[in-house]
Parts: sequence; C-alpha cells; structure tokens
Amino acid sequence: MAYGPDLLDPHGHFISKHLQRIFVQIYRIVRNAADAQDLTQETFIKALRRRDQLKDEQKAAHWLSRIATNAAIDFVRRHSRISFTAIDDTRQIHDDNPERILMRAQTLASLDAGLCLLTPRERAALMLRDVEGLPADEVARLLNCSKATVRSHIAHARVKLRGYLEDVG
Repeated sequence: MAYGPDLLDPHGHFISKHLQRIFVQIYRIVRNAADAQDLTQETFIKALRRRDQLKDEQKAAHWLSRIATNAAIDFVRRHSRISFTAIDDTRQIHDDNPERILMRAQTLASLDAGLCLLTPRERAALMLRDVEGLPADEVARLLNCSKATVRSHIAHARVKLRGYLEDVG
C-alpha cells in the first residue's frame, strides 16, 4: 500500500514534524518571513493535494523539501524585487548558559546577514546543495540551469559568505 494517502494523519503529526524545517528552508531562499509563511502553507497544501505521488515513507521529508524549494524558487522568479524582513527565532533554546545562548544568536545573525549578500539563485543553490544535501544535478534541475552554472553559483556564494564571515569575525 502506498504511503501517500496517509501523508497527513488526523492529528497533523506530519505537519508539526516538518513545519519549522520547511519554513526555515523557504525563508533562507526568499528572505522574507511573511512570504516564507505563505509559501510554507502553500507547500503543505501542495503536499496534501499530491500525496498520491508519494510511494515511500522514507522519502517523505526529501519529497516535501523539493516541493518547498520549488515553491520558493518559483516565488523568487515571479518577484524580481524582494523585501527582506527579520525572522524571529521562536525556537526554544534549552540552555542555561547565557554565554552560549548569546554566541549562538550572534553566529545565526552573522550567517543570516551573510546570506543576504547572495543573489537569490546563489542562496538557493547553496542551500539546496550544502544544507539539503542534494546532488548538483538535482540542484541544476530544480534551478533550471546546468550543473556548471550550479557549481558557479555555489562557488560565488561560498566566497562571498566566507569573505563576509571573515570580515565580521
């Protein structure tokens, strides 16, 4: 029996399990919290509508990530001008050490600021390859470009990000 029809159980465990990860993934591409919220909702709606396409439970997270990435990239393509808004870190950090909490917040803020320096395609390529772990040919397919272009986007993104982090570090 296919996994698809049971994708969203009556208690919404699938959504709650993946909601924050999908939101952050989309946010890192579109760089706007309100748009990321809308696209996250759109992603889960698409997943629900297409649940019959999912045949293997083990691939559900990757399948959902692909839907989210495609939604974010399509959004970036449709909107040549993107406004950036800050994201509130609503995750609960269970750490009593204020120094570690501050260091983590500073690191995330530096990384977030560095990601703003990248073009949307560089950011998408970097996130898909380095964060999501997709192979270059899959990233190329999602971004509708060649593997060489993906490698170029990733190389430029890494140089920009590394330079920024060295300057602020």
